[in-house]
Amino acid sequence: MPSRTKQMSVHTNPFYFSVELGFFAGLIWGGARWLMYVLHFTKVIPGFLAEPFFKHDFLMTPAGHLLGYLFFIAFSVLAALLYVFILRKLRGPWPGMIYGVLWWSALFLAGSRLFLQQPPFKLPWDSVISEFCLFLLWGVFIGYTAAIEYTDERKREQQTKLA
Repeated sequence: MPSRTKQMSVHTNPFYFSVELGFFAGLIWGGARWLMYVLHFTKVIPGFLAEPFFKHDFLMTPAGHLLGYLFFIAFSVLAALLYVFILRKLRGPWPGMIYGVLWWSALFLAGSRLFLQQPPFKLPWDSVISEFCLFLLWGVFIGYTAAIEYTDERKREQQTKLA
């Protein structure tokens, strides 16, 4: 009897995918945040997410910058987990854009006393706009990557051609 080839559909594990996605989102956009701070596009320190747990003076040091970078990576992993498990079937860049704006609103508007120690509109406008744009792009990165992974029809077309 001739051996039959079974068509196996490969499914992406949502947990591992979201951890990897969040890691790279944090690595890329956390690096962009740090660069924005170094180039004086924003006055928000790189370790603003660690503000409730560490002293502000420590977060102003190079070790504090590194710690803030690591906190942003961890935050991105958690945000990607949330996105992938709840919103992964949404198509296009718009859900990711909205997701990034919601996180910016949560951190900079609702959580400003906790993370920034001041209202966000006491910051210079270039800081507010830079942070808003960064979170917008960060959200697009997470959302659009998840959408491509979970709604891409090209993968299914290639599998049906092989059968």
